[in-house]
Order: sequence, then structure tokens, then C-alpha cells
Amino acid sequence: MDIGIIGIGLMGHAFVERFLSQGHTVRIYNRSQDNIKDLTESGAIICENVDNLLNLSKTIIFMVSNAEAISSLLRLGGTEDRQANLQGKTILQMATISPGQSRAIDEVITSNGGHYLEAPVLGSIPEAKAGTLIIMAGGARDVFENTLATLQVLSTTPRYIGETGSAAALKLAMNQLIASLTAGFSLSLGYAIENGVDTNLFMETVRESALYAKTYDKKLQKYLDRDFGTANFSTQHLLKDIRLFIDDAKTVGLDTDALQGIERITKKTVDKGMEAMDYSSIYQLIYPGK
Repeated sequence: MDIGIIGIGLMGHAFVERFLSQGHTVRIYNRSQDNIKDLTESGAIICENVDNLLNLSKTIIFMVSNAEAISSLLRLGGTEDRQANLQGKTILQMATISPGQSRAIDEVITSNGGHYLEAPVLGSIPEAKAGTLIIMAGGARDVFENTLATLQVLSTTPRYIGETGSAAALKLAMNQLIASLTAGFSLSLGYAIENGVDTNLFMETVRESALYAKTYDKKLQKYLDRDFGTANFSTQHLLKDIRLFIDDAKTVGLDTDALQGIERITKKTVDKGMEAMDYSSIYQLIYPGK
């Protein structure tokens, strides 16, 4: 396959490595050139701009920070003569955006002769490199079927969720759980430590209960060492996703008071200069220690 990838952050970088490792041609574009030089040595082809990449690749993965970045890169808000040429192109939007944003992007791309599929992922850098991400796809069923071989490079079993917006909603629902589980576990762990409960006994009890989630063990050492420096999913990105969830959940009548408390804690963490650290850094605000 000949794949274009736009947005070479941590996950985008892992995507490129995965496709190259499987023998595919990969063309890449990133606004900053600093973090992609190593990929050319591995065989990736750098495109000088988005139009160049679109002209050379039929299937393009977007892994950028937000919906505004997608619209800007494709010039979706501009006049027709300024918009990127999307005729016959398939855009795979794999970052976390809201259902409404995804539907709006779909409408513009489709009306300009392109094909659109939202395909956000669960998992991190190791899963991306191993091709074991959980991919949730939303959009036209035929677009999903036509891009299945591409998605299967990154995931053993990509899941078709439904129409555009459904996979975006499921992804936000999962990221809301990330925030809630992290905050809840941080609070309980800090409380137990402050009351003299042995951490090993605390974890043994949690693991034997119905309350256990694998993320607790995955992040435990970061909490104990207060080492949040290596981020696969940063605090600032968690904050963005929490806010997307709150805004969208309110439109369907859900009470988001509990999550709004976590939003405030996450914002304080960002304001303390931990925006680029692993999202588990909210533990530092919840339990500063002595």
C-alpha cells in the first residue's frame, strides 16, 4: 500500500514505523520537520506540503491534535478554489475529536468528492508498533470495508461502530474513563498511604476486588516514584478530551458535575507546568505528599 500520514507526533511516529515495518510505502507531512528526520532514514518520504501528499497518496491518515488542525490543513473553511483536492481521496481521521466535529468534517470532505472514516484508537505507542491497537470506526460501511486492509496494519480486529460520530463518541467515552479512573485511583491510593496502609496490601485488595482495572498497575510505579516525564498520552491532551466530553455530554442532558471536578484538577496540573507529562501527573495535584 501507499499511505499518507499527516501529523507525526508520538502516535503518528509509531504509525509510520508500523507501516514501514510491514513493507508499505509511507509519505508523511508534519508542520515541524524536527521530529521526523529519523523516519527518512527508515524509508519514509517527506512531502513538502499537504497538497503534495494528497496528490501522491490515495489513502491519508490524519493524526493531528484537534478538529481545527484538520480543517486548517485541508483548508475546509476556505473557498472552493483554495480547498485541498479531495476528489477520490480517503481520509482516515484517527485522533480524538467530538462527534459533531467529525460529522462536519465528513460532510465537507464527502461534498468535495472524497471519502471519510473516523477511526480513533485505544492503546499507546507499544500497541501501535505491534499492530494491536483497538480501532473504532465510524462512517459509511463501504468506506470501512474498503479501508479494512489499511486499518488491519494497526489493529488485529478493527471494529465498525456505526455512522459518523458513533466511533468519536465511543472514543470520548473511553477517554472519560481514563480521567475518572486515574483521579479515583489517585485519591484512594493517596488516602491509604496517608493512613499508614501498606501499598502492597492496598494493591492486593484492589486486585482481588471487582473494582480493579489494569491501568492501576500500569501507572502505579509512576505514582510511587512521582515520575511522570515520559508521556505517551499527555496531561494537556487529556484536558482537551475531558472538555470535549463535557461539552458534548451536556447537549444530551448528562450531568457532568463529577467530571468537571476532574477537569479543574487536570487544568491545575497543566498550569503547574506538567502539560507535556504523562496524564498520571494529576496524582501530584490530588496527593501532593509531604
